[in-house]
Amino acid sequence: MRFTIERAILLKTLSHVQNIVEKRNTVPVLSNVRIEADNNGISFKATDMDTEITEIVDAKILENGATTAPAHMLYDIVKKLADGSDVELVYPDEKEQLSISSGRSKFSLSTIDVADFPAISADSLPTSFIMKCEDLKDVIDRTQFAMSTEETRYYLNGLYIHPKNEGDTKVLRIVATDGHRLACVESPLPAGAENMQGVILPRKTIGEIRKLLDDTSAENVNISLSDSKVRFVLDDVTLASKLIDGTYPDYERVIPTSNNKILELNVKSLATAVDRVSVVAERTRAVKMIINTNHVIITTSSPEWGSAVEEVEANYDSESLEIGYNFRYLLDILAEIKGENAKFSFSDGSAPSVIHDTSDSSAIYVLMPMRV
Repeated sequence: MRFTIERAILLKTLSHVQNIVEKRNTVPVLSNVRIEADNNGISFKATDMDTEITEIVDAKILENGATTAPAHMLYDIVKKLADGSDVELVYPDEKEQLSISSGRSKFSLSTIDVADFPAISADSLPTSFIMKCEDLKDVIDRTQFAMSTEETRYYLNGLYIHPKNEGDTKVLRIVATDGHRLACVESPLPAGAENMQGVILPRKTIGEIRKLLDDTSAENVNISLSDSKVRFVLDDVTLASKLIDGTYPDYERVIPTSNNKILELNVKSLATAVDRVSVVAERTRAVKMIINTNHVIITTSSPEWGSAVEEVEANYDSESLEIGYNFRYLLDILAEIKGENAKFSFSDGSAPSVIHDTSDSSAIYVLMPMRV
């Protein structure tokens, strides 16, 4: 194998594939990236046995062939090479290793035979549809913050995606919850997704596809699904992953439908007020909202640090209410409200609150109160 490639192209590709590779591996070959030169271009592949990425790029190919090399080491080498340079990769070199040359720099890396690199079975993926990249980025951004990180409730460690009938309209619903907050966002149902089963996309897969969406110039992403796997295709990059094998809880049961106390206020004013008082609440993470007819008082206190109070104008026409929140959870939700105003609905100070963007009905957020 011998080819020459622009350093910028190689670096971008390696940044994608090395993200999949775990830092510590009991199986040595899983620390490597598989590199193959053939008539289709240069293929780079990495896997952790749950997620697999393949990217094909153009290069000046002098000799076909394939090998595997340490993914993180190769990425670190290319990152330190001069901007604008060309990089030549040769395998095998005189040491039976992978040679990386650029200008006056030359490196040789130990390899593992491609025969030892795992082949992920290409299962049939019967459901297939296309989404605009911007739409997929949007629904991920508005929900991923609410994914759980608790390994004991592994079925919450991802995004739940399923079709849903909303009256005469069919939508694609994306849901995340960690038991403390819930994010539910709707997007127009793509053609081909009408009969898909609900699936749970793993947190790592969500993180990787989100990075790829930032890096791509593609307008659309092709998504294919079975009951156990998902595949995303963005031009010359393919990301495949196992799905979380579990049953997502009936999240609709925790979305209150009878909260009748309505508060509307400016998102930016509330977020900046909460952010300021949170300096004192850094240990407890608790802030209290005291809600009155035309204003909200945000307050917190700490035996160690002291107290803080902010007041924000608001519209509210029910009896006064006090409710406590984890300020980080509240700020995460407010950060995803793009309109000027947020609408909170309450039943009382101890029940879950529902939060909407007044200018966008496609998202709903639920936040559990905190005892303050």
